[in-house]
Amino acid sequence: MPAYAKDGVVICFFQSAQKFKTRYATLGFSDKANLDEGAMWPTSFALTKLTAIEEKKISALVKKAVA
Repeated sequence: MPAYAKDGVVICFFQSAQKFKTRYATLGFSDKANLDEGAMWPTSFALTKLTAIEEKKISALVKKAVA
């Protein structure tokens, strides 16, 4: 599965629904991702369909995660 790293450390990864025989694909982030918001925030997202809207959301999350 694809993963994206910064300075050799995995920041985010993708898990295929088909490969893992699940209802949805997952976009996940490691603890090294800069997504902290208060005391609680999501570390993974379910993805059932990829449209332009989701692409923009994913792009924004990845940019924030590696900032």
